[in-house]
Amino acid sequence: MDTMFDTLLQLPLFQGLSHDDFTSILEKVKFDFTKYKAGEVIVEAGHVCDSLIFILKGEVQSLSVSPSAEISVAEFFQAPHVLEPYSLFGMSVSFVATFTARSEVHTVCIPKKYIFSTLFDYEIFRLNYLNILANRAQTLSQRLWITGEPRLDRRIALFFLNMMERVSGEKTIKIKMQDLALLMNETRASVSKVLNAMQENELIVLHRGEVVIPDACKLLEV
Repeated sequence: MDTMFDTLLQLPLFQGLSHDDFTSILEKVKFDFTKYKAGEVIVEAGHVCDSLIFILKGEVQSLSVSPSAEISVAEFFQAPHVLEPYSLFGMSVSFVATFTARSEVHTVCIPKKYIFSTLFDYEIFRLNYLNILANRAQTLSQRLWITGEPRLDRRIALFFLNMMERVSGEKTIKIKMQDLALLMNETRASVSKVLNAMQENELIVLHRGEVVIPDACKLLEV
């Protein structure tokens, strides 16, 4: 029981709760535990978000695809992690990304009804939830104020960064060179030259129609 307490209390929305409070929650809330093998889909984009899904163990891949399907972004998250808590409320209550187990993954799912009936009664839980939503809103707001950048390498780096949910760790962006050139309002040759220079500086790894970013934080240094 102590091990389960320690694991669950590390989850983003439960941090700060006492063992007594969490014991009370376990008596009232239904926790659905599930295991996934590597490669199994946990939830698909467009699926109604009617529960909070927490990653207790393992690594997941998040795949977001643009409306035109010309660009996709793969990100990787280690446990503990909660899948799109912002998608539980608002005008659109569907998952934006598809989440797939990258290794063996253990999850716990809490239906939305228990968020209202029980969990929002705890101030720590409410504050943790509000902080997650506020931090994301502030981050997205700041991105809107990014002004024009004369340096092409900086513009490309900012473009990649703006598509990420979290600016850290490994990312994979699938985009054609010509499409990126159009978005940058530059020639394909200019974009190719800059991308190859970024690869030489070990910021990215280029594949056909794909850009792998080993460590997104390094793009901030461009």
